[in-house]
Amino acid sequence: MSRDEKSFHLGKAEGRRIWLAAQRLDAPAPFGEGSQAVAAAVAHLGYVQIDTINVIERCHHHILHSRIPRYRRADLRAAQSIDKSVFEYWTHALSYVPTRDFRFFLPAMKAHRRENGKWFASVKPADLRKVMRLIRQGGALTIRDIEDDVLVEKEHLWASRKPSKRALQLAFYNGVLTIAERNGMLKTYELMERHFGWEVLPKAASTAETTAYLLDRALRAQGIVSLDSICHLDAPSKKAVARLIASRVRRGELLPVALEGAGKQEHWVQPATLEAKPDAPPSLVHILSPFDPLIIQRRRTHLFFDYEHRFEAYVPKAKRKFGYFALPVLAGEEIVAALDLKADRQNKKLLMQKWSWVGAGKAAKGEARQALKRRIEEELDRFERFQLGD
Repeated sequence: MSRDEKSFHLGKAEGRRIWLAAQRLDAPAPFGEGSQAVAAAVAHLGYVQIDTINVIERCHHHILHSRIPRYRRADLRAAQSIDKSVFEYWTHALSYVPTRDFRFFLPAMKAHRRENGKWFASVKPADLRKVMRLIRQGGALTIRDIEDDVLVEKEHLWASRKPSKRALQLAFYNGVLTIAERNGMLKTYELMERHFGWEVLPKAASTAETTAYLLDRALRAQGIVSLDSICHLDAPSKKAVARLIASRVRRGELLPVALEGAGKQEHWVQPATLEAKPDAPPSLVHILSPFDPLIIQRRRTHLFFDYEHRFEAYVPKAKRKFGYFALPVLAGEEIVAALDLKADRQNKKLLMQKWSWVGAGKAAKGEARQALKRRIEEELDRFERFQLGD
């Protein structure tokens, strides 16, 4: 698809506002509160990434807190284990996904069953049969409930020495088991049909339906899309998505956009999104996770915000610019700082390791800088209560 002369030219500020509105970071409480708010947020965003790093609260809780001011960890637990409105599976990483979208993940589960994946080649059939028998006969379980494993050597740094853990993971990716509950990083596994109360699994989406799902999910959560942003870490889907975009452009359902600073990278937007023309967002302050959807696609974030995030947890200390686990600070429509924070849970304190001004924050001087700092500190007080709360 070549750049069309009819492309709508869009400035960076307009592009940012569209993306922030799509991410629901331009309103104080866009989803309400409680487990219903969690379900609504995950459904709108399409997925919320899960990660193990807990120098501060883990990213799935953090991402939800950024959009649900009165968020409690129990809300996510209720959505997953009681309401069953969300489930865990792989997107570009392990994520919470809306249960309403389950059928779009069935093709990946079936493909995994056919291939078993290079990460699970060492799982022995006997170990898989063992964990499946335990769950069928005894109900949902965690790896701690299996005490008779003979430990083996690790295959890589993140592997478990328990053969049953690898077998549980394989059954999960195959779509036979689901994670019925999560306490910290301890997962409770259950039969998929039994957890959801299904007689049989839903019908799998077709290839065409899955392609449309990928495009529609990105349009809803990003507002302005590119092939890279739709197919983040999913290069095999790009050809089919490109064909669908071309088809929608011909039908007038999508408009090509020449975004300021994007060069030859093409973007598209729905006509209604352009017509809405979101105003400058209110002066809200958000302390974002580095795994937040606004940040995780680093090149896109750089293009829209002129902010180049650095994830430095695995960078030697002497070479770090922002710190071990820096969190970008969004003030209104600008990323103005990066804060390296650490939760001291024993002493009930949130520790400031490093404060780095960036962009408009770095450019601000005198009283303007002080006023901005006060706004961020007010948000830090709320953030600390979330970090050290329930």
